[in-house]
Amino acid sequence: MNKIARLISRFILGLSFIGSFSAMAQTKVPEGKWRAVFHLTNGTDVPFNFEVDGKTAATRKIYLLNGDERFETSALTQKGDSLFVPFDQFDNELAFAIGYNKLTGTFRKKDHSGRTIPVDAVFGQSFRFDDSGEKPSADISGTYDIDFKSNSGKEEKAVGLFKQKGNKLYATFMRITGDSRYLEGIVKGNQFFLSSFIGGGPAYYSGTFDASGQLTGTSGGSQFTGVKNAGAALPDPYKLTYLKDGYTSFDFSLPDVNGNKVSLKDDKYKGKVVIVTITGTWCPNCIDEAAFLAPWYKKNKNRGVAAIGVHFERKADTEYVKNAIENFKKRYGIEYDEVFGGLADKKAVAESFPSLNAFLSFPTIIFIDKKGNVAKIYTGFTGPATGVYYQQFIKEFNEEVDSLLKI
Repeated sequence: MNKIARLISRFILGLSFIGSFSAMAQTKVPEGKWRAVFHLTNGTDVPFNFEVDGKTAATRKIYLLNGDERFETSALTQKGDSLFVPFDQFDNELAFAIGYNKLTGTFRKKDHSGRTIPVDAVFGQSFRFDDSGEKPSADISGTYDIDFKSNSGKEEKAVGLFKQKGNKLYATFMRITGDSRYLEGIVKGNQFFLSSFIGGGPAYYSGTFDASGQLTGTSGGSQFTGVKNAGAALPDPYKLTYLKDGYTSFDFSLPDVNGNKVSLKDDKYKGKVVIVTITGTWCPNCIDEAAFLAPWYKKNKNRGVAAIGVHFERKADTEYVKNAIENFKKRYGIEYDEVFGGLADKKAVAESFPSLNAFLSFPTIIFIDKKGNVAKIYTGFTGPATGVYYQQFIKEFNEEVDSLLKI
């Protein structure tokens, strides 16, 4: 081989090496902070943040970042230059093509049915909303009376909790069905923007405020207004759901994931205080409830306390229900019994439990005394994003159980 041929051969080999190196680089998802953006069909861009943790594909995890929360996704799958980020409890996934420090793809159902949302992500960006440098015209921290009104005219009361630090904004909205969990955003002039994402779908709120502090905004198909009120409150969650006249007890006979029937009349529950939660693996507030109840039960189970989770799921298929509930139990370390009640439909739940005056929310917690009588029913869930309200719930929960154990 002459000198020119050898040079050509080395050049081709070098190009091959560079190409191989580039291909490898594009299939590696670097550790650290990422900023992603959903591109909705109405032209709205909804940002969220996540962190990749783990040096190898086998150990790599993704945590969704919202306010003070790091929410772990399900186990990742990578095939060549494709990355799949599943959210098992919601039957959703992010499907990405891996580029150099960039991910491009869609948010979709795991079975590929229904709508898809384009989404892309960039490595090394930790901000959420673009900061134009415009300073907030005021600090809107505080508690608000909120009125939501949907495009169909349906109205709903809420309590807004806002905490502003400089131009950063953190918030949640409490409703009788539960709170909107951790919202994070920014204040620019007299405008504010908030978003959140844990796998069920993007949440997005935007609005303005005036010199008096009154809020006006939109979220999805709803408009809302808000007035600052330190005493803003919702109806008592212990008085929304109750037993109809003539009923004192609450019972059922439902299968666990192995088909074994479970009833409150079973010997294992006799003489115990029993916590029954009507729940679902797909429900964000139920996730917060399980994160509270699972460790609480481990700590208190030897005090004469029992608990049962009655699940209403999106599908009734036996294999689907078994996988959904077992994954839920594993994720949150649940040791109490869990049974399947039926499809996730409030009307169906009400029909399944005719002793209840109504069924308003997943979750709903039923406190049963040692004689088998219903003591209290708590509608919805006030989660950790609500701060002092969550601490108040825990205090009341423990006080109720303590009082029932003494009877």
